[in-house]
Amino acid sequence: MTARTGILSAAFLLLTACDTGADDASDDDAAAQVSVAVAQPATFGERFSLTGTLTAERDARLSPRVDGLVARVHVDAGDRVTAGQALVELDPAVGRQALARVRAQAAEAAAAAQEAERLFTEAKRLGEGQFIAASQIDARESELRLARAALDSARASEREQAELVERHVLPAPFDGVVAEKLAEAGEWVQRGTPVLSLVATDRVRLDVQVPQERYTDLGDDADVQVHADALGGEPLRATIGARVPVTDAGARTFLLRLLVDDPQDRLLPGTSARAEIALPAREPALAVSRDALLRQPDGSYSLFVVEAAGARAGGATTDTPDDDETTADAQPSRSGNGDGDAADTAPPVTPDTLVARQRTVRVLRDQGDEVAISEGLSPGERVVVRGNEALVDGQPVRVAPER
Repeated sequence: MTARTGILSAAFLLLTACDTGADDASDDDAAAQVSVAVAQPATFGERFSLTGTLTAERDARLSPRVDGLVARVHVDAGDRVTAGQALVELDPAVGRQALARVRAQAAEAAAAAQEAERLFTEAKRLGEGQFIAASQIDARESELRLARAALDSARASEREQAELVERHVLPAPFDGVVAEKLAEAGEWVQRGTPVLSLVATDRVRLDVQVPQERYTDLGDDADVQVHADALGGEPLRATIGARVPVTDAGARTFLLRLLVDDPQDRLLPGTSARAEIALPAREPALAVSRDALLRQPDGSYSLFVVEAAGARAGGATTDTPDDDETTADAQPSRSGNGDGDAADTAPPVTPDTLVARQRTVRVLRDQGDEVAISEGLSPGERVVVRGNEALVDGQPVRVAPER
């Protein structure tokens, strides 16, 4: 009997050990393994992209300043010119003849004024000896004034005609490239008729259409970079040149004009480019990994935080449920044999047990692999970034060690 009793005792101890090991393994299986990251305050500036067309700051269609016959066109499309360079010449023959005529008239007026001055001087000398009447002296003085006025008029006509002759030459108003040649030698042109198209390439701007909800956020402190397709996307610095406060009623957009810093003059007007605009942070936010977000059916976002079972999210207080309800919430049933025995119920969740709490959050914006959370999360909380796909609120978890 003694030997039999010893065998039974050993068997009982072995079964007890196996049952304890099974319970420990079951506890580990019930706790989902997750990876967490701490929510940290961060400065998130909003960034968005807009596409547009590069335009020249100065783009002119040049026309002659007088009517005339085109004598010579000194440039062609694609030629680079400098300010003041002669581009087109009109036949000045008629204008030069008119200039010669008014110059002769000016010389005649000068001679008449000189003679009138001589006669007035002589009359004053004779008047001192009372050899002529005072009225004659006054008449000589009036003739001198008329002669001088006629001289001034003749000289003004001479200057006017000289200017008209000079206007038979069309100069370049600024440095640039001839974009289009619109007239040839032998054509008759009039004032206002375009003969050349000139584009300045030293200063290029990018015009983009800004959505109405972004317009008020654009300030002088915005960080702007332009990526031109012609340069393979190389970033170039830019500044806001103008914000046109007139909306396009059809598109609900506003014109934003960006001045691009291109010291090497590599940008070409008419080509496409993309502007990346970074706005400074307007409100505080917490940075979390994009992997932590779960999209809800209503379009909102949520995430899970890891905390002790006895804690409440965000320090909020709630009504204490009945003991039976607490037991039911703290002891989620595990799959068993279905006989309803107490042995098939999970061990109680203690206040120190780590659980996952689901939070609805407000996503402010995203930046790379991180998102900015402005509501629903507190600094320093541990956010689940791996293993959150199948979690439920209040589920026990165990945090995976950091690698």
